[in-house]
Amino acid sequence: MGESREKLWTKDFVLLTLCNTLLFLAIQMQTPTFPAYVKQTYQANDFVVSLVISLFCLAAVVARAFTGEALRTKNSKVIALLALCTVGIFSAGYYWAGHIALFLFFRVLVGIGFGMGSTAFPTVVSNVIPVRRIGEGMGYFGLSTSLAMALGPLIGLGILQSFGIGPMLLTLVLLVAAIFPLAHMIRSYNLRMAPATQAATVKGVARYFDKKLLLPVSLNFCLSITYGGILSFLALYGKEAHIANVGWFFLANALAMILIRPFSGKLYDRKGHMAVLPPGAIFVGVSLLLLSVTTSESLLLLSAIFYGLGYGMIQPSIQAWMVKVVRPEQRGMANGLFFNSIDLGIAAGSMLLGILATHSGYSVMYRWSAASMLLFLVVYVLSQLAAAKGKKTQLAGENIGV
Repeated sequence: MGESREKLWTKDFVLLTLCNTLLFLAIQMQTPTFPAYVKQTYQANDFVVSLVISLFCLAAVVARAFTGEALRTKNSKVIALLALCTVGIFSAGYYWAGHIALFLFFRVLVGIGFGMGSTAFPTVVSNVIPVRRIGEGMGYFGLSTSLAMALGPLIGLGILQSFGIGPMLLTLVLLVAAIFPLAHMIRSYNLRMAPATQAATVKGVARYFDKKLLLPVSLNFCLSITYGGILSFLALYGKEAHIANVGWFFLANALAMILIRPFSGKLYDRKGHMAVLPPGAIFVGVSLLLLSVTTSESLLLLSAIFYGLGYGMIQPSIQAWMVKVVRPEQRGMANGLFFNSIDLGIAAGSMLLGILATHSGYSVMYRWSAASMLLFLVVYVLSQLAAAKGKKTQLAGENIGV
């Protein structure tokens, strides 16, 4: 069960991947359905509707910071099961929310539960994966998120439109309930976690952030800004461009991610992040430029494929990079920061790109969104040049010392 073990597809790895799939599927069912449901049921204005997403994201961000710290010293199984209980119980509570304030309160609580669960499962799986296969393993594990992104919105919208809010909520609660027996069979919850005495030596800000993570967190934030623009405005852009069904974008995007993740993970393990991140950024940039001139479903699908390829190359590689550069007892913190940078990037993208769209339209907005990937490339290249220069200076100093 040590670090040198090379087997990837263990029982615990498969169970953890299934647990993560069901959790994200339950959450992705809510994301596209609740804004429209709240607007219709509570006659809410656009600001209140925006709180349905933003309060959920902020609650998850805060929860992950504390969960990452708790995973170093507490029982990760208890944390995971508590997260599932929170998501399941308060997701059911939506049905009895007679006022928008209570609905938003439940959104916060579900966000807290999701923040805990989306930190606990990736942290446990990063302790199960052999270090030399971390890129490949996190790539396969990340497929669970991609599948949820593809199926969740389709399932949620389909059930809501055909049967109403009650059956949809029952479905997502059953999905969460199905995780409990799977989670109970996992045996590697605290594998390779640091003992309490070692964990106690990490104090202050270091418990919540490591400076080695600043670069990958910043890059993930830049990438997530573009996804915020897609989640928030693609449907509206589709109407403006007279595209009948923009939902195909999400399906094609997810399928492209599923196809590329195993290959990009193996490439990361062999060559490092330099072989994966720049081409991935170029794919995403090209996708957004194509999207800005889209006038047909065929061009929309081409844009989705490019986006899925780029996103599928970048995101699992960044997650593998983050959990690899920190100590084992810091992996909870690293995974929390990884997902927080996604949520914060999506929130920032929604707000900033929304302001651009208001003044210049969706086509121009997506061109500016592509500029985020240009910033991604500039930051990454400059950081690598600085690191290379630092190594060169260090070697020169060692040679002089000799």
